[in-house]
Amino acid sequence: MTTAPRARVQRRPVHGVVLLDKPIGLSSNQALQKVKWLLRAEKAGHTGTLDPLATGVLPLCFGAATKFSQLHLDADKGYTAVLRLGATTSTGDLEGEISSTVAVDLDLLTPDRLHALAVRFTGPISQLPPMYSALKKDGKALYEYARAGIEVEREPRQIVIRELSLRLLPQTEGQGEQIELELQVLCSKGTYVRTLAEDIGRALGCGAHLSALRRTQTGEFELSQCISIESIESMADSERLSALLPVDRLLARHERVTLDEQNAGRFLSGMRRRGPWPDAAQVAVYADHPAALLGTAQVEAGELIPGRLLSPIEIQQILESQS
Repeated sequence: MTTAPRARVQRRPVHGVVLLDKPIGLSSNQALQKVKWLLRAEKAGHTGTLDPLATGVLPLCFGAATKFSQLHLDADKGYTAVLRLGATTSTGDLEGEISSTVAVDLDLLTPDRLHALAVRFTGPISQLPPMYSALKKDGKALYEYARAGIEVEREPRQIVIRELSLRLLPQTEGQGEQIELELQVLCSKGTYVRTLAEDIGRALGCGAHLSALRRTQTGEFELSQCISIESIESMADSERLSALLPVDRLLARHERVTLDEQNAGRFLSGMRRRGPWPDAAQVAVYADHPAALLGTAQVEAGELIPGRLLSPIEIQQILESQS
């Protein structure tokens, strides 16, 4: 039996950001490739991975937006997680094998104790990266060593837990004797919520692992702004680009500088410009006519120093898509 050859997707220049509500079961890259295919985009990247078991805010960058994706790798993240008490697993979540079990004393899980525990874990803390993570050691991801049964030495990392709350979830019918806590956290980049869950379980004396994880925020992007893969799939091909936010939404917290036509051309060629601007570490630079994003810069002593720049072709394509 022969099968018909699959139709080749006609790629096109696509510039902007899709705020995706990543579904459970897909890796971040699988979700990215799916949306890239739906948009028929030439170039794409994401702003930091979410585990396949995790859902929620995943900004996807297309075209010129990929030049600024690092900004959101460094952004604070917000999560809602469910911690299952009384058991630890090899991976710190539901994917791993149970490695220990301890009876949970419900009487100890009072609101006052949970509040005190949340306060204890708020602020700058040290965290040991888990073996089941994508962190590299000698060119290999830690999870590759873990799957081979090898434990390697890791250095603790300093992170910041900006906000943290814990509450006991009501037991539901059919749940058996499983006891779970809801955790809500706002944290700095590099935080492993699985490790935080394990550390809280250790502090409670009963162990814990993640049974659910949902990212609710990354930088200024929130879950309410996100779109699902199913929603994009349901659109006609001609409508799918409406799911894109402009490239400069990644630069919302930057200072803004606008240049006239002559200075814009020189800035785009990599030349520094002088002007009456206050010092600023993060600047988004625009041309006044036609109104267009040129790239990022910093200002030192009245000098505008180019950073990541869009190409003239990218700028032209963005202007054409807007018209």
